[in-house]
Amino acid sequence: MNIAQMIKKSSLGLTALLFSSALWAHGGAAGTDTDQCKFELEKDHWIHYTAYQPKAFPAEDFCGNIPSTGSSIQLVFDYQDMKYRNRAVEFEVTKEPEGSRVFFQEAAKHKSGTVMLSLPEGVAEAGKYLIHITLLPEEGSAGSERLDAHMSFQAGKGQQTTRNQLFLYALFGFAGLYVAYLSSAGFKRTVDGLLGKIKE
Repeated sequence: MNIAQMIKKSSLGLTALLFSSALWAHGGAAGTDTDQCKFELEKDHWIHYTAYQPKAFPAEDFCGNIPSTGSSIQLVFDYQDMKYRNRAVEFEVTKEPEGSRVFFQEAAKHKSGTVMLSLPEGVAEAGKYLIHITLLPEEGSAGSERLDAHMSFQAGKGQQTTRNQLFLYALFGFAGLYVAYLSSAGFKRTVDGLLGKIKE
């Protein structure tokens, strides 16, 4: 295997590792145990949550940190259990620690298992907020109970670098280095010399 093939295979391997880490961070196929963007309704039964700011950051999704105040927010909730789809659920967002309500949606059933809430003006103040989800008892079912879940988020701290961004930076960085290696004789000699020393 020559030096160019070694660099190419190393770059592809590291890129794949970074990509899989980014997927797992948001609950990829095997990543639900490490997913932080979820509410536990009952033991081992969850609702997954993702926040978006489509005007301010159209290509990003958020969880515990929503960067901007005064910009629209969309909150998307996905039931991970079919059994909750026949139950009415209400949503509330409060500013903490005051507990003042900034958003409320009355209880309704969502048969698709996905609920999208829109806060057209976002939140006015920076600080901590709490999302409250309440599932009401199922009509005609003696065994069903009211379920309450809560999850907090911070608003107005500015955009933080996400794992997806790090993956893209790494990908473009490796691609740039590989192109430079193939097109620049001086850079190729330097890299070959360094790799030769490492192999010794």
